[in-house]
Amino acid sequence: MTTDAIQPPFRIGVDIGGTFTDIVVAGAAGRLLAHKAPSTPEDRTIGVLNAIAGAAQAMGRDTRDLLRETELLVHGSTVATNTLLEGKGARVGLLTTEGFRDSLEIRRGLRRDVWDHRSPFPPPLVPRRLRLGVTERIDAAGAVVTPLSRDSVLRAVEVFRAEGVEAIAICFLNSFRTPAHEHACRAIIQEVWPEVWVSCSGDIAPIMGEYERSATVVVNAYVGPRVAPYLRSLEERLSGLGLRHPLLIVQSNGGAANVAEVAHHPVQMVLSGPAAGVGAIRYFGRDTGSSDLVSIEVGGTSCDVTLMRDGVVQMTDQLDVEGHCIAIPSVEIHTIGAGGGTIGHVDAGGMLHAGPRGAGARPGPAAYGFGGIQPTVTDAQLVLGRLAPGPYAGGAIMLDRDKAAEAIERHLAQPLGLTLEQAAAGLIRLVDQNIQHAVERVSIERGYDIRDFTLIAAGGAGPLHGAAVGRALGCAAVYVPRLAGVFCAFGMCNTDVRIDRIRSWYQRLDDRQPDRLEAAFREVEQQARAALARQGFAEDAILLERGLALRYPGQQWPVTITCDDGLGVEQLRRSFEAAHQRLYGHFQQDGEIEALGLKVGARGHLPMAAPALAEPGPLRWPEPGGRRPVWIDDATGTVLTPIHDGRRLVPGDAVAGPAVIDEATTTLLVESGQRLRVTAAGNYLIEPAKKDGAV
Repeated sequence: MTTDAIQPPFRIGVDIGGTFTDIVVAGAAGRLLAHKAPSTPEDRTIGVLNAIAGAAQAMGRDTRDLLRETELLVHGSTVATNTLLEGKGARVGLLTTEGFRDSLEIRRGLRRDVWDHRSPFPPPLVPRRLRLGVTERIDAAGAVVTPLSRDSVLRAVEVFRAEGVEAIAICFLNSFRTPAHEHACRAIIQEVWPEVWVSCSGDIAPIMGEYERSATVVVNAYVGPRVAPYLRSLEERLSGLGLRHPLLIVQSNGGAANVAEVAHHPVQMVLSGPAAGVGAIRYFGRDTGSSDLVSIEVGGTSCDVTLMRDGVVQMTDQLDVEGHCIAIPSVEIHTIGAGGGTIGHVDAGGMLHAGPRGAGARPGPAAYGFGGIQPTVTDAQLVLGRLAPGPYAGGAIMLDRDKAAEAIERHLAQPLGLTLEQAAAGLIRLVDQNIQHAVERVSIERGYDIRDFTLIAAGGAGPLHGAAVGRALGCAAVYVPRLAGVFCAFGMCNTDVRIDRIRSWYQRLDDRQPDRLEAAFREVEQQARAALARQGFAEDAILLERGLALRYPGQQWPVTITCDDGLGVEQLRRSFEAAHQRLYGHFQQDGEIEALGLKVGARGHLPMAAPALAEPGPLRWPEPGGRRPVWIDDATGTVLTPIHDGRRLVPGDAVAGPAVIDEATTTLLVESGQRLRVTAAGNYLIEPAKKDGAV
């Protein structure tokens, strides 16, 4: 619940988006405040400081007072992602074992579309002339075959200097066994060129797979010289303004880490913003009473889908960001181009499409009045009455229905021979279906029964799609946070510090291994504990999670299982077979199993901000603040619909659909045949209406 009565100590989450920088301040007793400030791409630090200043002003404080009484400040940003996508990273030189400089460009040969043999791969981040081999060789067992040649390293350094290289990535064969040659190479470089950024693959991604290691360390070197100075500058400015605690940065694994850790592994920031949703999902799980949740965060350009099963958010070991492989532990987020700015268009065959192009923040939807002329999802929502014309996004934008109607009429309705309403409704249906399919990708296609899950509809646009998507999927319920429009910033207030450590461990699974496997896990766990201890965590505040990557011989992709309950061979086999059955529909009875690697996730536990719970009053069906014509769905059509001000709804209140709820950061739609109730934490739960009208 958003309120002005916020008392210290404070927790702050700041999330930089393309248009707005979101901030959530959580105080004692779970009191919350949300604020938005325009993002400043030319200097992102300014946008962060402006957001903090705006929140402080809304609380009747100055910035210094707010920061002095802040015990936790967590920041998420798309700075690393944007650096990669926009091609604005550092000029990188790559050092490889002699004869292997082209592995980065050869890749694995896999394509997103196996039938598309014509579309080229994106160019590698390092051109061939800056990929140089050096004399050295370590075998698969970690033994030195050819010593590292100092002269070959120095010759490469001279080439890099002449070419204006800003960062050097090092990836030698079998460095996952021992990074000794990579470290020696780095020492030689730093001896003669101390100011250059150097990154070793054995430190960033110590895994089998030369291509995956080289691609990951190259991305780390590419974004590092851009990300690290920004983080250090922001921390210095916040400290100068009174912040007494270290600034924490959200990583792709959903946890946070201090600036020193992230500056060394900046590739961990690639999913920094969306991954913060993990903290929000866990928090809201307590309010829903469910440990099986799937969230859709629908913003201006995209929809991010994340699944939590039995209280555990699904993870992945490898990301693909616009064709660039990044092999790091990450929250498994399925992203599609479905947001408020998604453009609708009609192709030459007369087929209506939603996306993939988006209008962006500028010019944005036609309704914004910034010069946009293409019809977007936001324009369709406005034409259908789901959004009201006038002030939008806290008054930063004025929605013009006439401009929205003109764009849809010209580009959709006329080419399709439909009415204005039919064309707008068609665009909404397409986006609903796209989101539905995205949820199915992470649930049904992974062997989960989506009917067991509660759907969290978040993001500024998500609550307008949640009711329809949840109904189509058959979800148990749809949950809408009151602060849906600042979902990730809120999640940052409820995140743990997390360190992931991985080690290759290629062995056949048999009865002789448990002791050796246990010893290997303990060694990696000690490294993870030490990393968290350096960030100030006591032993009793550290939680450890074990994972083991297993496969049948000949398989390309392993299946990672949790193994916190023991390392007995039969126990591991049963867990692997159950996971293989769920994912692929079969397993090999008594088949040989290989272990590829072990993983340790170490969390420095930070207590969640306790929600401000209110004892629900007697059942109340409040009167709406007004009514307007709204298109609800195909069955209902356009009807005069009750419009409720979310600020007036309190725990225990119920609203029968169809209805629209206006909130500070979002708008929520309740369909016919559904009913909404306000939870003890002040959020919204949408369920099928009961025939007797009971809640």
